Amino acid sequence: MMERRRMDAALLGLFLVHLATALEVPLDLPQPPTITHQSPKNYIIDPRENIIIHCEAKGKPHPSFSWTRNGTHFDIDEDPNVTMKPNSGTLVVDISRAKAEHYEFVYQCTARNKHGTAVSNNIVVQQSRSPLWSKERVDPIVISEGRSLVLRCRPPAGLPPPIIFWMDNYFQRLPQSARVSQSLNGDLYFSNVLQEDSRNDYICYARFPYTQTIQQKQPIVVKVLNLDAINDTMAAFYNDTDLFSEEPADERKPNFLIPSGPSSSKTVLRGQVLEMECIAEGLPTPEISWAKVSGELPTKRTSFLHYDKTLRIVDVSESDAGEYRCTARNPLGSVHQTIRVTVKAAPYWISGAPRNLVLAPGESSVLTCRASGTPKPSVSWAMNGIPIENSPKDLSRKVEDDTIIFTDVQAGSSAVYQCNVSNDYGYLLSNAFVNVLSEPPRVLTQNNKVYQVIKNRQASIDCASFGSPIPKITWFKDSRSSTLDGDPYVLHDNGTLEIHTAQAHNSGKYTCVARNSLGIYENHIYLEVKEPTRILKQPEYKVVQLGRSAVFECKVKHDPSLIPTMTWLKDDGELPDDERLIVDSDSLTIVDVSESDAGVYTCIMNTTLDHDSASAELTVVEATTPAVVYERPDPPTDLELTDQKKRSVQLTWIPGDEHNSPIQKFLIQYEDFLHHRGHWHNLTEVPGTRTTAHLKLSPYIHYTFRVLALNAVDFSRPSFPSRMVKTEPAAPDENPTGVQGFGTEHDNLVISWKPLSGLQANGPGLHYKVMWRQKVVDSDWTTVTVANNSKFVVSGTPTFVPYELKVQAVNDHGAGPEPAVAHGYSGEDLPVAAPDNVQAVLLNSTLAEVHWDPVPAKLIRGHLKGYKVYYWKEHSLHKHNPHLVKSQILTFSGNHTRRMLPDLHPFSLYLFNVRVYNGKGEGPPSPNHQIVTPEGVPSAPSSLRVSNPNLDSLTLEWSPPHERNGHITGYTLRYQPVNDSNELGPVEELALPANETSLTLLNLKYSTRYKFYLNAITVRGAGPPISEEAVTVMDEALISQHGADVGAARTVNPFGNVSSSFGEDGTLISWDYWGPEQNVYVEYIVTNSEGEEEWQKEPVNGTQNVMLKGLKGGLSYRVRLVATGHHDQPLHRSDELLVSVPAVASRQVDIATQGWFIGLMCAIALLILILLIICFIQRNKGGKYPVKEKEDAHTDPEFQPMKDDDCTFGEYSDNEDHKPLKGSRTPSNGTVKRDDSDDSLVDYGEGGDGQFNEDGSFIGQYSGKSASRETAGGHESSEAPSPINTMNSLNSFV
Repeated sequence: MMERRRMDAALLGLFLVHLATALEVPLDLPQPPTITHQSPKNYIIDPRENIIIHCEAKGKPHPSFSWTRNGTHFDIDEDPNVTMKPNSGTLVVDISRAKAEHYEFVYQCTARNKHGTAVSNNIVVQQSRSPLWSKERVDPIVISEGRSLVLRCRPPAGLPPPIIFWMDNYFQRLPQSARVSQSLNGDLYFSNVLQEDSRNDYICYARFPYTQTIQQKQPIVVKVLNLDAINDTMAAFYNDTDLFSEEPADERKPNFLIPSGPSSSKTVLRGQVLEMECIAEGLPTPEISWAKVSGELPTKRTSFLHYDKTLRIVDVSESDAGEYRCTARNPLGSVHQTIRVTVKAAPYWISGAPRNLVLAPGESSVLTCRASGTPKPSVSWAMNGIPIENSPKDLSRKVEDDTIIFTDVQAGSSAVYQCNVSNDYGYLLSNAFVNVLSEPPRVLTQNNKVYQVIKNRQASIDCASFGSPIPKITWFKDSRSSTLDGDPYVLHDNGTLEIHTAQAHNSGKYTCVARNSLGIYENHIYLEVKEPTRILKQPEYKVVQLGRSAVFECKVKHDPSLIPTMTWLKDDGELPDDERLIVDSDSLTIVDVSESDAGVYTCIMNTTLDHDSASAELTVVEATTPAVVYERPDPPTDLELTDQKKRSVQLTWIPGDEHNSPIQKFLIQYEDFLHHRGHWHNLTEVPGTRTTAHLKLSPYIHYTFRVLALNAVDFSRPSFPSRMVKTEPAAPDENPTGVQGFGTEHDNLVISWKPLSGLQANGPGLHYKVMWRQKVVDSDWTTVTVANNSKFVVSGTPTFVPYELKVQAVNDHGAGPEPAVAHGYSGEDLPVAAPDNVQAVLLNSTLAEVHWDPVPAKLIRGHLKGYKVYYWKEHSLHKHNPHLVKSQILTFSGNHTRRMLPDLHPFSLYLFNVRVYNGKGEGPPSPNHQIVTPEGVPSAPSSLRVSNPNLDSLTLEWSPPHERNGHITGYTLRYQPVNDSNELGPVEELALPANETSLTLLNLKYSTRYKFYLNAITVRGAGPPISEEAVTVMDEALISQHGADVGAARTVNPFGNVSSSFGEDGTLISWDYWGPEQNVYVEYIVTNSEGEEEWQKEPVNGTQNVMLKGLKGGLSYRVRLVATGHHDQPLHRSDELLVSVPAVASRQVDIATQGWFIGLMCAIALLILILLIICFIQRNKGGKYPVKEKEDAHTDPEFQPMKDDDCTFGEYSDNEDHKPLKGSRTPSNGTVKRDDSDDSLVDYGEGGDGQFNEDGSFIGQYSGKSASRETAGGHESSEAPSPINTMNSLNSFV
């Protein structure tokens, strides 16, 4: 049994790497469901709103959802009031047709896919309740002055409980004090009543937070009687006889109203808020104080409320349990109350909830559900929602209490495990999946991401990754000469690289490499370290007279690559919007200063990464009076020392003149005349309102004191020194700090410490007693006395032995306190042994795992730093690959016994050995061991050329791969046509023998572009392909034309049949083209032109002809066509074509002399004359256009119609009659409402139908509407058109 437990403990240690990292699985990979959002366990709902019970989950494939209600299946389809949101498990209950109370149940959501099942918490749904106050008769309360009183509230029990407060009839809170206060249950307590407490409107209010309703109790009437005054008054009428027999309240010592009895108890849960209250009555009013009997109150978590009557401790922990005492005290006595607090705890996680596991087949790990509570909780496990004892047996899984151990997991064993931890006070339910995946690494951080950071600040650059097995992250910078794993770099478990203090030289390109057994993935990150923003010249305090100008300067230095923004504030708010305030790039100017300008001005320089700010005050004074002069204060005077003791003295002084600026503080300095004559040291500071200070003194110092005063301008000059105070020597009060032991040689021990200062020496003759002894040997302390030094070297020690160390300060007056024990080691030496049992396990053709036994600690002879694996490629197993011996070193920090050797070459013989190293250096190597890597896939063929293009055939030639990685067993050739749109056609595939290096392909399509892919093959599979493209020629004539120049199909000219023709519009150039490039243009240049003249370009735009209009007649041109592809592809040019443009004789014709033009002009003039005559006759007859008639019905002598010539509306104008347009709105008084502008669109609107088109034009014709539309639309009105009518009007035009 003990042996099995030791094995389990060792297995748990090996699995820590999986516990340390919780991977987030990308959603494109298969994974079990994960609950991402759910309603709280205790879900209180508003009964007036629909009930929404949340349940969201993710997974691949996306999970399906189901629900249970009170532990049984809840069929949602059978309840018409309940729906489930699409692609979600969230339930929505429509309470418009049902009552919310009918859905008060316990719900649980289940999310499942083919990889597992996740479940939610039990969600208890309860509706909030705000019941009415019960009817009760509230009798008036009559009480004599000085007695105690309790006004009961007794609010109705709501869910959640209401918030209680007392107010009067005017909704004003009743004043509370140490005498009158509200208890935690809402009652109002009076320690003693006064006559002023009489009122008839003590009203208790209850506010229910969920429904936001407030209810009130019936008002309580309180009448306080002063019996002495009544008896004195009535005695005059009744022969000095007291009317009231009740005695007035006398002064009395306190007595507790809450809690009752001498002691009480309270139970609180861990993490909650503990509130205890003590309310006492008495006269005079008692004061309440609190203390913890069994310890100290937790200062940072404790507060006192309700005038110290309530003690509140937040975030309660087990240490808060115990007895608390509250004391009520007044001048007549005191009373105590003891409250015993017991802390229980609902279950809580010790190291967090169980985390998801992503494992590769064959890996092992653990799932831990470690929680605590009071009482101790029980742990139960489930798999996919089924208790694990009822789940299918799995030999790779073993449950041990709060841990599940997985060993050698296999594909297909993914599942979701539920851990339930519960006790009497609650439960924790957590889902954690085990996802078995084989996935090469990927980096999730965006590639080429740029991080910017300010110099001297911390920089963190991310490399979030995923893979299964978990990838190992390695960082490189720039040249990748070495990994970044030491100072100043810190590599975190999540892949983030941290630089604690970034400097300029840290800028650059960083490479993050994620590697596991299935592959390698790289990502590039850029870091830019910027200079900080600093204000070089700050604004200064200014006193300015009214009407003058004030200038605040704010000169800033910032990184030139960051865009700065200067902002000015006044009294921490925005600057007033006033043109008198002028903001420049480095200053703020206030002209014509007024009293409102006084205040504090702050300049803030912001960049995207940092900011800096500085402030100064502006004081405004009257212009008629001399400006107030502000100066630094005068030095304090009359320094006096009193009440001198061994270790203290009292210093007093008289402040100097403040010079219109109050003194903020005093700085007290001292001079040690004995040890540091002439040097003044700061001792302490006191506020500017004090003129005395109690100074603590050290032994063996000759003190002289002086005082400086500080105001808003500067420090004063120092005061004259005080008289000298001499303190007597004493033994040291403390010992040196920083004691440590280490070796500089293999046989010594250097003991070092931080020596005491002269002020700490406390007396003359300071020296140190240095003590040491071996830790593992029961020996006596060896002691030496060392003068005032900081180290001592012990020689002749054994190599690397632990020591206990002590250093004690001693002077002539005695020794310091007993020193603490420190620990150290003597010097290291090189290890004397190599690791044993070294072996290697091949994982694949490029990766091996090396194992070794650890070197015993006594043979390491120093601090174990790690192990180094030296390995080199002895030779390749292929006769064609070169012999190469290049040693490589992998360094592994820490006590590891297995590590990976990556990036091995397949089909090769490697030798390796392992060495241990400590702080001194490396130990001897282990014997060399061999690694023979198996064959791998080859690299791509080293070359592929296309030659001998013909109409329907061409020849491929290639060379074998440089890295064969095994015996080449053959080649695979794939090829496919590519059309002009770069779309790929069907693929043809050929298997070729290993001894062939050329192939002629027959029966190809003529004038067709082909893409070829060639792979080499070994027994491990095909390597990456090499690709090439070629074009078969168009016809035999073209072959003969270019045959002498063509060496490969890629150089075939894609242009043919280039020709030219002439027309009236220019010169037409035509051609044939069968190339793949889309960018084709024509170039031309004058024949025999100067060498400096450039070719002119004319784009083609996808056609096979173009009209050149820029060619001049009588000149000869050289014309050619050019096709361009991508930047890495060559240009294709046609042969040049010589084009001679014929000269054209001048044929200028004067159109004014043409007969047809003269006749046309005469006809137009005659037609215009006839129209003018007809218009003139019609006007003289008094005829009116239809528009004219309507305008006459709405005359307005002030209205100017809109004209066509000034971009206004109107079909008719009359210079004599100025009338509104048709449809203009006329108010009831007969005038047309107008804005100042004559072209207001309101004036031209017609009812609710005058609208605008999308382009801004007016909708509708000016000539008016049909009678039917006018009837339907009703009479015109001066009211604004209805929005609904407007929309209907718009719809009629759509």
